[in-house]
Amino acid sequence: EVQLAESGGGLVQPGGSLRLSCVAAGFTFGTVVMSWVRQAPGKGPEWVGGINTGDSTTYYADSMRGRFNIATDNAKNTLFQQINRLKPEDTAVYYCGTTIRDAYRRGQGTQVAVSS
Repeated sequence: EVQLAESGGGLVQPGGSLRLSCVAAGFTFGTVVMSWVRQAPGKGPEWVGGINTGDSTTYYADSMRGRFNIATDNAKNTLFQQINRLKPEDTAVYYCGTTIRDAYRRGQGTQVAVSS
């Protein structure tokens, strides 16, 4: 069974940083593209970026480039996302996801709130 579990969210002041994690199980982690998607209150899902776990090639939405850094620890089946210089508009639920056997799977998400 594919399982994805995000953690690391919380309440942060503008300008702060967070490191989100996503622990994966149920598939061979080092052979897929993992992604982060966020959904702000009242808005649709927004793709943040992704990483090829096989060669660590990263991909980012243009608006996310520079403040977001995606990485993995393949030995621990874990995906990370470092978010720096957080802004109030980064407030959202952040989900990790991947496509396994033609089906997109995602976790339950972790809430990030940016406020002073």
